[in-house]
Amino acid sequence: MRIISGKYAKRNLYTLKSNKTRPTSDKVKESLFNSLGQFFTGGQVLDLYAGSGALGIEAVSRGFDHAVLVDINYAAVEIIKKNVDLTKEPDKFTVYKRSSAAAIKELEKSGKFHFDLVFLDPPYAKQQILTDISKLTKAGLINDGARIVAETDDQTTLDLPDGYKFEKEHHLGKTIVRIYKREEA
Repeated sequence: MRIISGKYAKRNLYTLKSNKTRPTSDKVKESLFNSLGQFFTGGQVLDLYAGSGALGIEAVSRGFDHAVLVDINYAAVEIIKKNVDLTKEPDKFTVYKRSSAAAIKELEKSGKFHFDLVFLDPPYAKQQILTDISKLTKAGLINDGARIVAETDDQTTLDLPDGYKFEKEHHLGKTIVRIYKREEA
């Protein structure tokens, strides 16, 4: 796995060698970022189930100002830190070893973060994604116009979250990537 484009392009990333995470493939990542737009002009990104941190690092590589990378797994967090070190810009990243619920509470309490892009790829997608979107929205962590990218297997269906409009869906093998956009309040 590697960073595909932007200022960190072609750097190989470390991955966790276990079945506890499912890294987003380069093919899925490239299709996703082509869909979102090649490059960005600032903003904050959250990857709530970061695994290796690849999606958040790719977003910063392509122009986001800062990424918050969260994972509950100790080994995954160590891999994320190694991958952040590869960027040589650690100040552009915040890494938390927390559950999604604990991370959302901490982010809300800090008052420092308001996200323009959120990646959600939890292990139990159907049950967790809508809950996470609701918690993030109620906590005031999602900017108007922000995009939420939900990655699931092809057997999972999702309802449209309140306050969001469906933007697009990509079928990539057994993976489905759905993009939702926060409506103006």
